[in-house]
Amino acid sequence: MAEKNNAIYPASHSLVQNLRQQLMQSLPFSKMAQKDVDFFLTSSREAYFAPKEVILSPADGVPQYLYLIRQGSVSGRRDIPGIEETAFLLDAGSLFSIGSAFANRAVSTTYSAVDDCFCLLCPVEAMRQLAMQSVPFSEFLNNRIWGLLQESRIALRNSFASQALAEQSLESRVGDLALKKPLTIGPNQSLREALTLIHEKKVGSILVMDDGQTILGILTRYDVLSRVTLSNLDLNTPISQVMSTDVKTLTVDDTVEKAGLLMSRLHIRHLPVLDRGELVGIISERDLFSLQRLSLNNISSAIRGTDELAQLKKCADDIRQFARNLLGQGIQARQLTTLISHLNDVLTARLIEIYAAKHQLNMTQFAWIALGSEGRSEQTIATDQDNALVFSDAESESQRAIYLCFANEVNWALDECGYPLCKGNIMANNPKLCLSQQEWLTRFSRWIEQGNPQDLLNASIFFDLRPLAGNADLLIPLKDYVRTKAAAIPRFIKLLADNSLNIRVPLNWLGGIEFTEIDGKKTIDLKLQGTAIIVDVARIYSLAHGIEVTNTRERLAAVGRALNIPESESAAWITAFEFLQTQRLAVQIGEARVTGNPNVVDIDSLNSVDRSILREALLQARSLQQLLQLDYAG
Repeated sequence: MAEKNNAIYPASHSLVQNLRQQLMQSLPFSKMAQKDVDFFLTSSREAYFAPKEVILSPADGVPQYLYLIRQGSVSGRRDIPGIEETAFLLDAGSLFSIGSAFANRAVSTTYSAVDDCFCLLCPVEAMRQLAMQSVPFSEFLNNRIWGLLQESRIALRNSFASQALAEQSLESRVGDLALKKPLTIGPNQSLREALTLIHEKKVGSILVMDDGQTILGILTRYDVLSRVTLSNLDLNTPISQVMSTDVKTLTVDDTVEKAGLLMSRLHIRHLPVLDRGELVGIISERDLFSLQRLSLNNISSAIRGTDELAQLKKCADDIRQFARNLLGQGIQARQLTTLISHLNDVLTARLIEIYAAKHQLNMTQFAWIALGSEGRSEQTIATDQDNALVFSDAESESQRAIYLCFANEVNWALDECGYPLCKGNIMANNPKLCLSQQEWLTRFSRWIEQGNPQDLLNASIFFDLRPLAGNADLLIPLKDYVRTKAAAIPRFIKLLADNSLNIRVPLNWLGGIEFTEIDGKKTIDLKLQGTAIIVDVARIYSLAHGIEVTNTRERLAAVGRALNIPESESAAWITAFEFLQTQRLAVQIGEARVTGNPNVVDIDSLNSVDRSILREALLQARSLQQLLQLDYAG
């Protein structure tokens, strides 16, 4: 510990002057007021540590200082019973002993100087006082990885801002928009009166409300043609007989993203907005995306409105452009992958409808199954096909050939739209993946009970299944079987864990990033060496605990609760996954790819914040693997 070597000196005035500018180049000090940075510096003491000298260890008890590395580097080594000793490396500008100082407990890591090392030691009491007076400092201490991610998103947004067509962030609250005052009418007033008001006010809808200001229904311009004009309806008819009921609403706290998804999924264009149950406005699809040439609803409407493959190919291009625009807004990876997956669903479902009609198939007798990232609703831009098909046990054997022909046309049409055929042949046109419900149950049973290497690979792909089109009820027995059977066979879970632990997180013994040199560039594969590891661990724990959700973010949160992990720790897992996904999207949407691989990043191309958080994210992936090793290895 620092006090043992008597090498602690007060921070001089000149040192404060020199360090202020240096500190304010990095988090959290770059977000702090100058007076708060100066408070940190004047409260701190400087200490020198020789190479290999122990700075802080569990034997020292509760830390008395928060440590900031001013010069040199520090290694952290953690010895966890049951697994091999692990280490990580901290560079100049890094803070450590944060969690232990706050929790008033000894550190679980031994920190040692790697080379000549100078640290600033801020007393814990001064740290607590600074956290009370500086919000950026407090937020950073509470969730360092989250703070880094915010900085990363800002940098990424700025990088793509020039390519974005829109300025309206989908993360905004609906209540923060300039909401229009809704036009209203009573249920007993005539259709003539309603249409007159719509025409005079030049609006697209009118809400029907009772005396208690409860929304009873809505009539839009789009309803007029089908319900009034074509039906030759008497204009004296009460509007209550014409309006649409079961009106969907939003609250002022809902996001613009939710509004867009609701409009797209339900094929509606107007949503009333409530504040604590009171109507305060109405938002239309045109309002929501008025600044965008490409919008969620525009693209999905174009997809649903055509049966031409050439037009659907154009829509697929629009999906990718739309994703580029959203990345330019700084939208989170979770939201972006959800939106991409949704639009890919809409396009795939449209192709299924077109070719099902061509082959005269009954949509209630089969279901198209999304697998892998699409099954988890977390597709990125560069994605190939992972799909299958299940049909009713009541279908005749001769119908199988028709399903295969139909699936083949859908798979090739998706390829035409920019979703490449799966190199592993995980597609519905594969006879082994176009099966009856009972055949799928038999196959799932064999995979779980036998658990050979191919079975484990199949489970990792097929157990993230989701119905995309057709009769979703056909998948209920399959999902229920996986949820109950996998949890009941510990041997299967252990084999999955052993298989997952064969993939190493690319970190060396000091915690530095291990790269692969390609064309003179230092690279890592963000998917194979990053997100895939987190996805695997989340899946294994979900299967072991009978957790039904398939989305990785939702799984990690549910796993944390199931294992009684502190919420801050599971939040760090999620944040790490989000960052890795965002970086994958940036590589895929950008123009500079290493050897054309959409998941490989050149480490030297990242800014300092992204390099820092990449290492943090990989450390989180390794901590998840260590947890898995403790629970299932050996």
